[in-house]
Amino acid sequence: MVRIRVLVVDDHRIFAESLAAALAAEPDVEVSAAGSGPAALRSMERAAAEGRRFDVLLVDADLGGAAPGIRPAVAAVPAQRESGDEGVVDGISLVAGVRSAQPGVRVVVLAEKDDPRRAALALQAGASGWVAKDCSLSRLLTVVRGVLRDETHLPPALLTGVLRELTAARKHRTESERLVESLTPREREVLRCMVAGLGRKAVAERLFLSPHTVRTHMQNVLGKLGVHSTLAAVALARRAGVGPVDLAGDVVERGGQLA
Repeated sequence: MVRIRVLVVDDHRIFAESLAAALAAEPDVEVSAAGSGPAALRSMERAAAEGRRFDVLLVDADLGGAAPGIRPAVAAVPAQRESGDEGVVDGISLVAGVRSAQPGVRVVVLAEKDDPRRAALALQAGASGWVAKDCSLSRLLTVVRGVLRDETHLPPALLTGVLRELTAARKHRTESERLVESLTPREREVLRCMVAGLGRKAVAERLFLSPHTVRTHMQNVLGKLGVHSTLAAVALARRAGVGPVDLAGDVVERGGQLA
């Protein structure tokens, strides 16, 4: 019998253990539990090292009690793990980190309530499903088995709202892409450094420029993007698909152009 390996990630121990026990009663399901994002990533690493990767993660949308939205960048979750930082990793950010680190793993988000905006964020982060925590066990098992067939599962009541959110997100992305395209190649390099969290001095050292020149470039970037802070510029860059510079090497380009 082919067994489905499931990891339940929830910081409410009673819920996580109860759900794991219920799933483990199924003859074709093998279950583990983790109480935080970093713990989940460690479990995934150990499983991969043993040749027993998880197939599906069931992730609490409110993991860590984080505010709605994707706070860290997609690459920030693995980076946090490597640095040994045990800080809060919210549920939707964990989805992005898991999908980046192990693309073959399917992720289903468990939520206290239906929320079209957060469900859309979860799908954008790479989730394959959004399920209410109070759904039946049979429903959850249907979703778990369905996502392994590359199905996407959403409650019917959420479909219209999620489609609306995804359409709006695409519109914002298009506008953001247009603004980023107005930057010069050097300004895009500076923006990627900003996305990576580098300060003015670090950017100057990386690009072999004076701090004064970097300051000018940063001001130009903010002006062209129509924002008033580095944080806002980074958020817009993320919407446009701009990633951080590769801190271990050179600025990464896609398709011959700075992303």
